[in-house]
Amino acid sequence: MTIFCFIAIFYLTMFTSPPNASKALPKEYRSIADKLFPPRGFSQGKGPSVEAARAFAEILGIGEDYKRLWNIYKAGEVEGNFLNHFQNNLDLLIQKTWVEKADENRKDDLLDKVIPFIALIEKKDYPEALKEFGAILEELAYLFFGVQSQKDDFAEYALRIDVSIGLFWWYGGQINSVKGAAWVKTVDQSVLYALLLLGICYLTNF
Repeated sequence: MTIFCFIAIFYLTMFTSPPNASKALPKEYRSIADKLFPPRGFSQGKGPSVEAARAFAEILGIGEDYKRLWNIYKAGEVEGNFLNHFQNNLDLLIQKTWVEKADENRKDDLLDKVIPFIALIEKKDYPEALKEFGAILEELAYLFFGVQSQKDDFAEYALRIDVSIGLFWWYGGQINSVKGAAWVKTVDQSVLYALLLLGICYLTNF
């Protein structure tokens, strides 16, 4: 899918994904999504698993790239080219949005967030990177859809247009909702990276 296809589809959709949005997911995806982010949250001391992230990558259609990048991470290496591709794609996506003149500064502000976000990943500060990624996705949605980006029925609406897009923005809503969650401080760092890799890999593949 090209970046321009992505933009065209987005202009037909809205953004938000509250914790109970998994009810909108098709049955064949719901069990996998619920293992990644259970509708009722996690029990004390627990969070998502790497296995759940891998399974979600498969239904997002990024399974092969996700596996390759995960293996690079586990080998203790940094895929610089991958992060460069991500930055370039995200910059292009932001720049191609049309907004009212009053919102032009928001585009510039969001562009300014990308490099520090990547720096957090390179420093392996995954808790802070997860927080920043949620903010980036939320602001990106606003640039596309304005106040409509806060409506409750996005997940269901987006899924009717494109399953992959709907699943991704369901994930985006979950990422944005975990700010300050207790499990972020207790789970292994590899789990947080696995969650970040889902969104980064997906956006890089447009």
